[in-house]
Amino acid sequence: MPSLHELQQSMRQSILRDTQDAALDYVDGAGLSPWQRLSVYRNTILGALANALRLSFPAVQQLVGADFFEGAAQIFSREQPPRCADLNLYGGEFADFLERFEPAATLPYLPDVARLEWAVNRALHAPVAQVLDLSQLAAAVAPSDQDRVCFAAHPSISMLRSHFPVDTIWRAVLEQDDAAMGNIDLAGDPVCLMVQCLVDQVEVIRLDEGAWHFGAALFSGQPLRAALEIAQGLDAPALLAQHLTSGRCVAFHLFAPESPS
Repeated sequence: MPSLHELQQSMRQSILRDTQDAALDYVDGAGLSPWQRLSVYRNTILGALANALRLSFPAVQQLVGADFFEGAAQIFSREQPPRCADLNLYGGEFADFLERFEPAATLPYLPDVARLEWAVNRALHAPVAQVLDLSQLAAAVAPSDQDRVCFAAHPSISMLRSHFPVDTIWRAVLEQDDAAMGNIDLAGDPVCLMVQCLVDQVEVIRLDEGAWHFGAALFSGQPLRAALEIAQGLDAPALLAQHLTSGRCVAFHLFAPESPS
């Protein structure tokens, strides 16, 4: 008799990998063969996971079609089953999967559209966070320490950069705007995006290259000194003020360099 853990692992393999193993010996078919009974569970589980992906990646599904998406989702779900019970958090690796999924190779922008949709999904389901109290920041940080400040970004914020105008593609697909899709130039300049949900709706904001690199450094927790070095030639104080007054930061600490050993 296998242990509970061994039985659970065996069931998992049977459901996700279609493997016929010892788990079948412990399945009561209730009028069906054990394999048929497992198939019922398999179809239910894979269908639920595909539906979760469909809800998170609506533009990807429209770009490839329902049948293609269903097939890709089932392959992905077998390779990357969920690690927690909250299916709103399922699909973070889907863009990387599409990047190596050969049948999707004719749509080179598809993985980045998926990354944008995942950032939007992440923003929608981000936890509520109290924005940084600027008076507390001013009172706690001496002028001589300002360049050592490291900020924690609001949990809804993501910074994305793509060689394709994925924000335009995403909006045109969801709005079913064929004219806009027809005018998209895939050979244009890269786009730099910030995704956020600070009040009650998700915003996808296009930034210029310098402002994006400044924000990416700031929101990744680098000290302000490092972000300012990236912002050479920009109005960095104005950019910083905009981020802070817009509620894009929720906490701070002072960077402490490691002492030489």
